[in-house]
Amino acid sequence: MKKLFRSIFVFLLVALVAIVAIVGTAGYRRYKDLTAQTPVQAMVAQIEASPDFVPYEQLPATLINATVSVEDRRFFEHGGVDYIGIVRALLSQVFPNVFVQSGGSTITQQTVKNMYGMFTSSVTRKVAEIFLAKDLERDCTKEQILALYVNIINYGDGYTGIKEAANGYFWKEPAALSEAQCTLLAGIPQSPANFQLSDHYDAAKRRQRVVLDTMVDNGYLSEAQADALYETPVF
Repeated sequence: MKKLFRSIFVFLLVALVAIVAIVGTAGYRRYKDLTAQTPVQAMVAQIEASPDFVPYEQLPATLINATVSVEDRRFFEHGGVDYIGIVRALLSQVFPNVFVQSGGSTITQQTVKNMYGMFTSSVTRKVAEIFLAKDLERDCTKEQILALYVNIINYGDGYTGIKEAANGYFWKEPAALSEAQCTLLAGIPQSPANFQLSDHYDAAKRRQRVVLDTMVDNGYLSEAQADALYETPVF
């Protein structure tokens, strides 16, 4: 009986290794195909050359802090892929009452996904995304990556990037956004269709509360400051 269990275990282990190898190879090939067409550096240059691109220095600090806090709290610590976050996400599926899943991808991964339009969910896409994220972290500073992210992410209502969102929602430039407006906008990219302000304002406000709570947890705001921002009108 022990030999049977040992044989089954070895078979399953070999099968798992084979699957990982096949998926990893397919994902790497997709990564190579994408970068052969347009290298990461060239893609970054194209985005930064856009007349609507808002550089990091012109972004409100509150927008940056809110975005990092709610989307990727370990952004400044990891190298593009948050392995601790991945483990927590897996554990949250097994022990939902102990581990809270905080998101599936880092800001870097979300950036390359949007840069290359990889919106179809698959394991091979995820592998390619990881390789692209490593390239982006190698070629750009964290500040550059944050700027790229907020300039290409979907903010709902047809607005792509923070300039379109600031202009369209609040009729102002990104640098002029209030702290309350920044924390409201930072919550939209998680699900633009469900948080866009034209027809889901109440949901967006509930999401803003989540953003503010994460900012308190991560030391960006006090509870009193968060409560005050939540009550501050944005229009």
